[in-house]
Amino acid sequence: MATDQHLNQTNDTPTEDHQIGDMRFDPSLLDAYAPGEIARRVSVVGVAKARMPTVTLFTLAVLAGAFIAFGAMFYSVAVTDTGMGLGPTRVLGGLAFSLGLVLVLIGGAELFTGNTLIVMGWAQGKVTPGQLSRNWSIAYAGNFVGATGMAVVAYGSGFLHLGGDGVAATAIAAATAKVNLSFLTAFIRGVLCNVLVCLAVWLCFAARTVSSKILAIVFPITAFVALGFEHSIANMYFITVGIMATLDPAMAIPVAAAGDGVANLNLAGFIGNLIPVTLGNIIGGGVFVALIYYVVYLRDGISAPRPASTWQP
Repeated sequence: MATDQHLNQTNDTPTEDHQIGDMRFDPSLLDAYAPGEIARRVSVVGVAKARMPTVTLFTLAVLAGAFIAFGAMFYSVAVTDTGMGLGPTRVLGGLAFSLGLVLVLIGGAELFTGNTLIVMGWAQGKVTPGQLSRNWSIAYAGNFVGATGMAVVAYGSGFLHLGGDGVAATAIAAATAKVNLSFLTAFIRGVLCNVLVCLAVWLCFAARTVSSKILAIVFPITAFVALGFEHSIANMYFITVGIMATLDPAMAIPVAAAGDGVANLNLAGFIGNLIPVTLGNIIGGGVFVALIYYVVYLRDGISAPRPASTWQP
């Protein structure tokens, strides 16, 4: 009788191990956050970013600039002498460049273009204009230090000489193309670029696992690079390393191959590109992503819903 009673208790009473197992394999833990919940999470994180201490913000911004530069370096090698034609080569370059945003979002850093999403907190009245401008200014300055600093380090590493100066030719051609864009073209490409960058960040907020976040990042970033849009922080690296290459007598051949447009590869051309691209990035992320999603999910004090899992057995 005692044995039967023990067996009944063993079979009928959930053990701690079973409970842990149920929690571990709860399908809702794998389900993506719904758009309304994404909006709430973006807003909360944006408010925290706006209040971040100066030293922390600047340090993380320097890291973000360096991370984006790593992606740009990877891109430069990936698209050199592929022989695959325009489309496949640009897609390959976009995949390589995605490394930059993966490092920023997974590793943790403060990227100016992604921080345009703080506009959502400003629209809610939770972030003041002063806090917004402070965050953007410090993040932009830190990104500049990180990206241009990496350009100097990259140049000193000699990686531009890979492929018999093939990477140098790629870097110079990319920088030359950027400084020869018209103000309007650079602005529009800046808008479209940061729409995709901020959508990558937005989708990342939907994910619950590292692998899911990486997958969410890769497609929008690959698209903006393949389509030839303009990212202000990436351009800080590209144009700086291009200028340095033109000043190197050892790179006379790839410089000559870039054509007459290389004459604009200087400080004036650098600033002439950064101004419209930066303005476009602000509009693309701040207006076409942050404000639009604010209107949809958070306007007039509407709180984003916290839906239950949509997974069906």
